[in-house]
Amino acid sequence: MRLQLIRRRLLRTPVPVLLSTVLLVSSCTSVKTTSSGAIGLDRTQLMSPFVSEQQLAAGANQAYATVLREQQAKGALNSDSALTQRVRAIARRIVPQVDAFRADAQRWDWQVNVIESEQLNAWAMPGGKIAFYTGIINKLQLTDPEIAAIMGHEIAHALREHSRERASEAATLQLLVGIGGSLAGIGANAQAMAQLAYNSTFAMKNSRLHETEADRVGVELMARAGYDPRSAISVWQKMAKVSGSRSTPEFLSTHPSPETRIADLTKYAALVMPLYKQAPKAPT
Repeated sequence: MRLQLIRRRLLRTPVPVLLSTVLLVSSCTSVKTTSSGAIGLDRTQLMSPFVSEQQLAAGANQAYATVLREQQAKGALNSDSALTQRVRAIARRIVPQVDAFRADAQRWDWQVNVIESEQLNAWAMPGGKIAFYTGIINKLQLTDPEIAAIMGHEIAHALREHSRERASEAATLQLLVGIGGSLAGIGANAQAMAQLAYNSTFAMKNSRLHETEADRVGVELMARAGYDPRSAISVWQKMAKVSGSRSTPEFLSTHPSPETRIADLTKYAALVMPLYKQAPKAPT
């Protein structure tokens, strides 16, 4: 349907406008957001000039602050101080390891908060804005290494700028479908960018490729932080049981099948085991 719509719009578009649009779309650049790390991640990503890293990070700051205000008003923000400190202590071990993939991420304003909710979910916005829901920790009875596996996965999404990549795809599609309108309006104001950051976290689901990349980067981050990377396997074994017993949790939407994911994690956990063996071990 989308391709048919684009085709019809293209046929009705004046040549000068069409040429301008082609130039705008072709101005997307291929970038490598992270170093390869020990896992050998080398894929380049196509990014739109209308969705810069700085703009999306600024939008994420605003969107994250809004989420925190809403949860604070409901009394659901960091309501369990012991659990909050536990999650933040794990983050303090993992965040210093981001140098393995991108040194500039050390300068991000990392924030970690825990939201009281039955949802089995956790997420990270661009620029290091992280949230864990109590449901995923309590219902799955996660150990610290298992929390580290999920946190490493979410941090990986931020390092790889998967939100920006998805937003770039959406921006390019908007340009093609909306030919003849305001071609550069997507990044026109801070509120629009905050909405884009929010949507790219919650509405635009990660692809299976993004999920696989985040798994692989995540096991390396946790291994470097002193957490046994094999714990990532047990996380998804637990999640597979949950998804098999009722409707798929939000955290698993668009993810690879549990069997595929566990097989891939087993391979990459073994690959980064030397890093874990060399790292100072996390307290248990």
